Amino acid sequence: MASEKKAMKIITGADDFGCKLKDAVVAHLRSKGIDVEDLGTGKYYSVGEEIGRRVSLAHSSGNDGTETRGILACGTGVGVSIFANKFPGVYAATCGTIDEAVNCRSINDSNVLSLSGMFTPPELAQGIVDAWLDTPFKSPCRASGGVAWPGEIDTFLSNSLSEMSKIPGASSAGGPGGSCAICSLREGREFEPVAIMPGGSMKIVRQSPTAAIVRFAAGSLEPAHHHTFGHDLVVLSGRKKVWNLSKKESYELGPGDYLYTPAPDVHRVQYFTDTEFFIRWDGDWDIFIDEDLAAAAAATKGSSDP
Repeated sequence: MASEKKAMKIITGADDFGCKLKDAVVAHLRSKGIDVEDLGTGKYYSVGEEIGRRVSLAHSSGNDGTETRGILACGTGVGVSIFANKFPGVYAATCGTIDEAVNCRSINDSNVLSLSGMFTPPELAQGIVDAWLDTPFKSPCRASGGVAWPGEIDTFLSNSLSEMSKIPGASSAGGPGGSCAICSLREGREFEPVAIMPGGSMKIVRQSPTAAIVRFAAGSLEPAHHHTFGHDLVVLSGRKKVWNLSKKESYELGPGDYLYTPAPDVHRVQYFTDTEFFIRWDGDWDIFIDEDLAAAAAATKGSSDP
């Protein structure tokens, strides 16, 4: 017996160059009775990131019988897909034709569709969306010559889903160090600089979920940033202050102190002394910067070690 078809939820968003096309697509989806969550308009990288993050979380959780996909639009359809694709389990494809939409569903099991607000008229976009929604994985497409895939390619495609879901794996460079240690003794432990955080260095001791020992020199700053996953933190030595800008709270931490920061809360950190801490994310390590160092320095000016 065929399995029951999952309910569909589509999360949509666009930048200023794609907002009109996105609105037309949203109206079309709702006319078909599809559940749509429209995030509106924002910077292309912010919108791409947010939809990528949400689809990734739905993909990893199974989402209780509901299939969650994303539809994005920007000027070319490329920028939003770049940032959506930064998340595990997200397969965003930019499509300008119906054939491309069918191909990316058949071959790649695409779960995020990106459209060009500058070059794709609404009527064509509706056809692209319908084809993308209605095409099952591994179904005949133009790339297969309009017929079923040969047995060896069908097997390859079937195996590709589980293999793609393992990228990045434990051996991939998910952050500084890029390796996972079964046992990491303090003696001889080597730290790698965190290039985007001057004064910081990290030793990743576990991947998926990522855990690390992190050091920052006295006077260092972490500018406002956020992560896909929340993280637990225990200070081993030194003193630091964390501002949770999303919750408008701050915490002064010393040796033995613990802090959990949920995803995707934006937070800024100042280090009063040389500081070392253990941190464990709820998933893979990543980071998205929300301000530059100059802005962080201005915001923390006058703050000192209590």
